[in-house]
Amino acid sequence: MDRTPFATKGAPVSEHSETSVLIVGAGPVGLTAALELRRRGIDVVVIDRLPTPAHYAKAVGIQPRTLEVWDAMGVVRPALDRSTPMHGQIVFVNGAEVMRLDLELPDDVPYRFTCMPQYATEHVLRRALAEHGTAVRRGVELTGYEQNTDGVIATLRDGDETTRLTARYLVGCDGAHSAVRKGLGVSFEGDAFPEEYMLADVELDWSLPSGYGVRAMTQEDGTTSDLMVCIPLPGDGRYRVSSFVAPDLATTAEAGAVTHGLEGKHPPTLGHIQAVVDRLAPEPTTARNMLWSSVFRISHRIAGSYGTERVFLAGDAAHIHPPTGAQGMNTGIQDAYNLGWKLALAVSGHAADGLLDSYDAERRPIGEEVVGRTVRHAREGIGHGESDAETIIMREAQLLLGYRDSAIVDGRSDSSPAPGDRAPDARDLRQDTVATPLRLHDLLRHPGHTVLLWAPTAAAVPALASLADTTVERFGDVVRAYTVSPDADPADGRVVRDENGNVTRLYGFAAAPEAVIVRPDGYVGFRTSEPSMDRLAGYFENIVRIGS
Repeated sequence: MDRTPFATKGAPVSEHSETSVLIVGAGPVGLTAALELRRRGIDVVVIDRLPTPAHYAKAVGIQPRTLEVWDAMGVVRPALDRSTPMHGQIVFVNGAEVMRLDLELPDDVPYRFTCMPQYATEHVLRRALAEHGTAVRRGVELTGYEQNTDGVIATLRDGDETTRLTARYLVGCDGAHSAVRKGLGVSFEGDAFPEEYMLADVELDWSLPSGYGVRAMTQEDGTTSDLMVCIPLPGDGRYRVSSFVAPDLATTAEAGAVTHGLEGKHPPTLGHIQAVVDRLAPEPTTARNMLWSSVFRISHRIAGSYGTERVFLAGDAAHIHPPTGAQGMNTGIQDAYNLGWKLALAVSGHAADGLLDSYDAERRPIGEEVVGRTVRHAREGIGHGESDAETIIMREAQLLLGYRDSAIVDGRSDSSPAPGDRAPDARDLRQDTVATPLRLHDLLRHPGHTVLLWAPTAAAVPALASLADTTVERFGDVVRAYTVSPDADPADGRVVRDENGNVTRLYGFAAAPEAVIVRPDGYVGFRTSEPSMDRLAGYFENIVRIGS
């Protein structure tokens, strides 16, 4: 069905080009989507209306799950090189310390919480994308598009020139005011916080321990009248400081408008920030060396659909919410990570019917939960009314998110992880050809599915190793397959030994053989206690076109 979402304006069209996927928006989400496609050999065009990258530390918190994603994508090391640890949070009320939370995670989680300014995140992803031969086209704006059964015809404006580009798919990662979302005509329901805030990137010379976020409040009868939140950034004593807006900078929001993001017209001065520090810092403190500042507003909204047919939304184009717990950018990156492998299969002609429909079905419920939770946390505080600190931290780390209700996960198990759960990491795997122990996630560091065949005894290894070989022969680059056993002699390249029982424990393996299929995005897609080619092929029928 032909569809013309919104009219094209501007100069006459001067040229027409083609690509497989057009990505609108070159923030962390758009760059992730592009990199995931380029890793799989899919050609993309990435455009951004800004002539140069923004230099704001808008989003700074990096969750452990995002670091796992970056590990699989091959960018975790340059990201860690530009980040700083986030050990926890210290809370002050009326000048007195009332809480100190340490962000502790189980030893089997490979990464911890960290902070990195958004411009550094974008630099790391942009450089990785360039290594795959793709550069962002800057100063280029989407002014219209038409969707049909074969693809999308987009009209782009680059200065005074207007061009058309035909793409098989269009991905809108263009923020809260998304032109792609408006073109789809989907709803963006929600509301806005009445408060206005200000942000600044400054150095603070206090004696508080490094690596801790600081939340300082003035309260009376449980009501907060003044607030300062300081998140550590790389650099000596550098923080992103946020607070209620100074009265002389306050503006009135337009009723019903999507008022979400930075406002560049009236940035705070260093004097504004020093005034906040003077009121709320737990000790005499000087703010200095301000790199940037801005006023911003917060809305909470979610798109009525994350896309359909040929056009999809990710990140702030699909969901916006308070920054509490640093969920926004991380959720958007995982939107793109979920969509990327599915879109690559679709472009290459390998996607089973309905695979792309699973993007909205899996990610939109996550978006709804994050929007609702961050709104509650903004009003009540993280963990308010909850007592299990470990669960709270694991949830904020985005390690508990999953897709158990998804139509494209299958199989049953009395053990965890169940189909739809994140595939946990495990240490101390051994292969004879590798001198040092492996992590299970090392086996997942490729663009396809990973089949793990559990052999509880040495006697069970030959048959399952043969199944691993046959699986790879049948599905080719779609999968890698490994036999895991506590007793195996790992002479074969696809056999690994669970030397200290970590895989056995974390996956709940027992005395019978099992098969676990891990999806390209690191979630269990299938689990069965009857490993066979028929069972494995039955799962893949919902993912890829068998024989294509």
